[in-house]
Amino acid sequence: MAAPRRFLPSLLRSTRPLTAPRRIIVPTIRANTAQNNLPFTRGYVTRPKGAENKNPFPVIPLIAIFASGTIGFYYLVEARKETAPAVDKGPQKIMPPAQKKPAFSKDEVSVIFVLGGPGAGKGTQCANLVREYGFVHLSAGDLLREEQQREGSEFGELIKTYIQEGKIVPMEVTVALLENAMRDAILTQNKSKFLIDGFPRKLDQAYKFEEDVCVSSFTLFFDCPEEVMLKRLLKRGETSGRIDDNIESIKKRFRTFVETSKPVVDYYRKSGKVIDVPAVGTPEDVYKHVKLELKDKLKQTVSTP
Repeated sequence: MAAPRRFLPSLLRSTRPLTAPRRIIVPTIRANTAQNNLPFTRGYVTRPKGAENKNPFPVIPLIAIFASGTIGFYYLVEARKETAPAVDKGPQKIMPPAQKKPAFSKDEVSVIFVLGGPGAGKGTQCANLVREYGFVHLSAGDLLREEQQREGSEFGELIKTYIQEGKIVPMEVTVALLENAMRDAILTQNKSKFLIDGFPRKLDQAYKFEEDVCVSSFTLFFDCPEEVMLKRLLKRGETSGRIDDNIESIKKRFRTFVETSKPVVDYYRKSGKVIDVPAVGTPEDVYKHVKLELKDKLKQTVSTP
């Protein structure tokens, strides 16, 4: 009866699946001890040899993917290094900002700034120069007032407020109006000599105009005492209808001129570009001084059409 006992374990081993699970426990086999006189027997099936250390995760494919990605990234970096421009590691020279070219050169136009306090007689003397020498008279104040009254102007209310307060209108507005008026005179009148009255009233306006529009030839400064100017303005206010010809606005304008416009005159004086004219007396007397002071200067300025 020993043969059946040896046969049963060998039969179990021969019928085991090729790919056995991690652990299979064969149920207890009980023989009929009454009939076969066989003792109690328990059988086991273990994992194949080496199956205990098998990793369920696909490690080798992951390593292959990582390696190929690393190699691809390396070649990409090297390719970019070859196409990148060379960097000069020497001392870097800092270039100054490009200078903006003015709209007009000194060969194309001649510009004379006409400055003086409110009521100094600038407009009157400009009219004389226009009549005798053919200048185009551009009054910054008149251009601003025209723009203020123009229907649909986006700057109308702003200009009105500044004029009433005796303040200086933002320079971008004034410079743009002057440049447009100059272009119009060149195209429609074929004239290129300009008297710009009441401008620049601040140093930044002077810088802006000469940077964007044209470099001035010189400045004509009408020097007049404040009390004389006050009498003239109050007299003019009786008929001018100007909103700034009142005692309160006049005093503000005087203060603004002293604080902001006189430095402009001093700036150009240092460059030898100011001609002083006493503005006390009759308009005829003042104009005689103008012609005397400008005798040589006007010959140079009006030599072009």
